[in-house]
Amino acid sequence: MKRSIVFVHGTGVREESYNSTFSTVRTRLHEIQPGWEVKGCLWGPSQGARFIPGDAPIPGYVESGGGKQAVERDASIAEWGVLYHDPGYELRLLGLRPVPKTGVVRGVPPTKGFLVAVQGYRPSPELLDRLDRHGLRADFATALSSVADSPELRAAANTVDHNGYEHRHAVARSVVAATLSAAQARGADALAGPARDALLAALSTELSGESRALSGKVGQAVKTSALRAATRWAVGRRGALSDSALPMVGDILRYQARGDGIRQLIQRTVEDAPGDKVTLLAHSLGGVACVDLLAKEPLDRVDQLITIGSQAALLYACGALTGLEHPDTLPAHFPAAWLNIHDPWDLLSYTAAEVFKDRVYEVQVSNGQPFPHAHSAYWSNAEVWSAVREWLG
Repeated sequence: MKRSIVFVHGTGVREESYNSTFSTVRTRLHEIQPGWEVKGCLWGPSQGARFIPGDAPIPGYVESGGGKQAVERDASIAEWGVLYHDPGYELRLLGLRPVPKTGVVRGVPPTKGFLVAVQGYRPSPELLDRLDRHGLRADFATALSSVADSPELRAAANTVDHNGYEHRHAVARSVVAATLSAAQARGADALAGPARDALLAALSTELSGESRALSGKVGQAVKTSALRAATRWAVGRRGALSDSALPMVGDILRYQARGDGIRQLIQRTVEDAPGDKVTLLAHSLGGVACVDLLAKEPLDRVDQLITIGSQAALLYACGALTGLEHPDTLPAHFPAAWLNIHDPWDLLSYTAAEVFKDRVYEVQVSNGQPFPHAHSAYWSNAEVWSAVREWLG
């Protein structure tokens, strides 16, 4: 019997990343069985989300940096990698900027207001509770003191404008990076991406919105100014920020609204695959599409399904799975052999065995990465391929 494997990628994937992943998948599958035909189903470019401005673009979108000029995400690996080794990096860059022309200043000068607010800052009880939950209070206190006394902060203060939002956000990133670096140096567990970003958001909000060292009308003015500046900053970059989130979030939204195209492409790929039997190997949203397709359509040659980092169980449980309405059970024509691999640290990965009773063989792995990196780390994880090899065998 000759078998083909059809690989279906997940959300946010386009040509470059797909080519790299598919090469890895094909190599590992050929190590398990050299005679298997491995076919890919690249749906991202044709069926994934993309911005189409047309003749009447959304006001404030293209003009503000949309299209191909999307900015990097604030929490990218590259940025945080630099900050972990050099927490004062962004403040140093701000210090190299030209001194802004402020004109006649009434009240507290921007430089003094910025330094007083940062050096006089005391974390709120809510933030201290968050730090305690992660065991980071002592590390945070040391980091905050170090940044507040740093030459990078003093140099950055000379270039702060009247609202100082960007500078205060850079302070928050510097403090968080120094906190996590200190925790890692003493052997503490790394903080997952979402938890780190939540800590950053809380600190940035307090630094930007609360000038505890300033009081009365001046403090309220600083708070209002910071919030307005944050809004202006986001509105001015609406297109770029939307573009940066479009591939991943947009693919999910488009699939829920226009999922037939992906499912048809998967079905056509299966039909064109050679051999007597076909195994579908699907990641993330690709797994959702495969479950939907197999629940709706009998594909006689597909006798095996492998989902990795999939949200199919979640969507079914909340009534959002297109191919199967809750609480209906999987139809008889659905493949009897279904392997679901998940990583508890991958927040887009869900167990399925308890949801689809007696229809799923479950394997839990650890990619050794925090979210979101855990969601794309399956293909280099030996545990994953060991589970696939054992199950296919």
